[in-house]
Amino acid sequence: MANLIRTSAAAGQLPADIGGMTLTELTDLQITSLQPFAGATPALSAALEAAHGLGFPAPGKTTGKGDLRAIWTGQDQAFLVGVQPDAALFDHAALTDQSDAWCVMHLDGARSRDALARLTPVNLSGTAFKRGQTARSMIGHMAAIITRLGPNRFEVMVFRSMAKTAVHELTEAMTAVAARARLNA
Repeated sequence: MANLIRTSAAAGQLPADIGGMTLTELTDLQITSLQPFAGATPALSAALEAAHGLGFPAPGKTTGKGDLRAIWTGQDQAFLVGVQPDAALFDHAALTDQSDAWCVMHLDGARSRDALARLTPVNLSGTAFKRGQTARSMIGHMAAIITRLGPNRFEVMVFRSMAKTAVHELTEAMTAVAARARLNA
């Protein structure tokens, strides 16, 4: 019988610290997809508020803070992150455990926006993409969910099957931005 060893999506590749930017992976994170039944979004939002202290997010937004958040992921879709969903939510939405399907990374540092901007068409300026905003977009050629967590901090979620490629693309962008900073210094 095979002896399976549990590993994270980016096992052995992260953390990476390049030019004052850090790319880290969040592991063992509970992620649940929420898809409200027809017309049930207000009831789901109320149930989320009662059970977890956060509402269903508006398009392009997140609710909550820290490790407990609801992240908009598409039309009438969100991820509940950081907690097992309360049983009351099942009355208002289809819930699916997505924990093993995603690689969740944080990109931090003064030049993190510059590195990420090399890979996505999203306008990441502080005026266009504020803290708590999220976008379903691309990182290179991969589908991704990008959320701004702070002035110089972004969360990047990609499918687990794309983790190795995403780490490669992000670290290459970090390296290029760091090299340009050294040239301009």
